[in-house]
Amino acid sequence: MSRFESIIDQEQPIRLLKNILLNNTIPSALLFTGTDGIGKSTAALVFAMACNCEGSGTTPNNGHFSDDYLPVVDPCGCCRSCMKIRSGNHPDIIRVEPSGDFIKIKQIRDICDTLSLKPYEARLRIIIISDAQAMNPQAANALLKVLEEPPERTVLILTSLQTSDLLPTIVSRCQHIRFSPISREKIETFLIEKHGLNAEDASIFSAMANGSIARALSMTRKNSRVNWICLRDWVLNIIGLEQTDSLLLQPIIILFSFAERLSKNKEIIQDSLEIIKTYLRDLIIYKYSPEKIINKDLSHKIQYVSRKISVKSLLSQIEVIQTAQKDIKANANLRLTLEIMMLKFARVEWLCKD
Repeated sequence: MSRFESIIDQEQPIRLLKNILLNNTIPSALLFTGTDGIGKSTAALVFAMACNCEGSGTTPNNGHFSDDYLPVVDPCGCCRSCMKIRSGNHPDIIRVEPSGDFIKIKQIRDICDTLSLKPYEARLRIIIISDAQAMNPQAANALLKVLEEPPERTVLILTSLQTSDLLPTIVSRCQHIRFSPISREKIETFLIEKHGLNAEDASIFSAMANGSIARALSMTRKNSRVNWICLRDWVLNIIGLEQTDSLLLQPIIILFSFAERLSKNKEIIQDSLEIIKTYLRDLIIYKYSPEKIINKDLSHKIQYVSRKISVKSLLSQIEVIQTAQKDIKANANLRLTLEIMMLKFARVEWLCKD
């Protein structure tokens, strides 16, 4: 994590950041948006390293940068400043993350106190606010005051899922750089070449990662594959997706029970919904290109179930899940959202009879 090239499949945002460094037109605030696990935080740290790298440009004198020092386009990764930033020990590179579910006003006030002082040793002090969409209203308003009167020699980098999750007044004061989901092919190649996965596992994990390299890597850790398969089998079995008539045979009490259990396990909600979507996708794909399904170890079940459910029904069920995912990201009530999803999901087949 020392150079921009270590960030996978983000050519456009990296090109923009390099141009900013090359032209020395560093703004007082940057906003990186995009789904989790695609390189936003890594890019922020590499950018901080490039702004303060001692490996090239005008060498700092006793740790202090001269006025004519220019940031480098790519940090060396091995100078004192780079190593401090990489290890998280640089006093002028400050990271703010949610405390629980929110970034609270005290965290922003602490940043304000820090900004009242000059940087200790950095040419540019970098404040990285991760998951800025988690700021409560008081914290957001406190940050807005900082953005309105940005301190000298300080750059704020906010990361967020999307601009609509932030106050428009905050977005307007930041230079926005959009990070895209990583392609399935790039993730698959990365898992095979860098982590030694076999092609079948890499194909499954890259499809389930939903464009996030961090999510794909979490599946490759020790016991993760076994745990993921157990989760997949539990989800598909409990809601009846492996039955030939989809959810129509499942009593509503079982569907509500599933929604309740899922709402109490926030860490598996998104994975569970992606598992369902992927399985439904396989049921559609099998009708046309059986060799392209993701859950290859379930091919016999997929073959049988696919013949029994119409494409129209399957597409409608996928749409129901996507709506639920969108509502969950918008902080809707988890249990209610999941119960509504299950009700709609079970009703789709009746509405989509050929």
